[in-house]
Amino acid sequence: MVKLIVAISENRVIGKDNDLIWHLPADMKFFSDQTKGNIVLMGRRNWHSIPDKYRPLPNRLNIVVTRDTCFDEVGCEVYHSIEQGIEAHKEDERDLYVIGGGQIYRYCLENDLVDELYITHINESFDGDTFFPEIDESKWKKHLLFSHQADEKNPHSFDVYHYIKDA
Repeated sequence: MVKLIVAISENRVIGKDNDLIWHLPADMKFFSDQTKGNIVLMGRRNWHSIPDKYRPLPNRLNIVVTRDTCFDEVGCEVYHSIEQGIEAHKEDERDLYVIGGGQIYRYCLENDLVDELYITHINESFDGDTFFPEIDESKWKKHLLFSHQADEKNPHSFDVYHYIKDA
């Protein structure tokens, strides 16, 4: 099963200068719990945005998709198209999570490559340079998983929704 996981602001911002804008440990825990033991697929820039001490993301098979035929780093499988990365693991019992960045998300949604979405909706707008594409909600069944109020560790409230493709 191919799933997509992302945190977005009210104005669909997901990042700035190849980095996250917000610090939400509760959402990072959700991301970690969802993806651990599974496969994560990301673009090269997203791979490089992960701090060295967390790269590759532990307890996950890390896939990097890049057009750069010279890209070769320890700790990840490299593919030159998203379809190749997905196809190579279609028989795997683990779920494959698309984790970014913006171009990867857009391509996957435009080409109908994902079955489920996990979207953290942060209840605030941010200045950024990378955006999540609009979702045609008529194609998805949307269910609230949980809400988290702002607190001393998480400065912004957010709601996490699970979207399942409407057959």
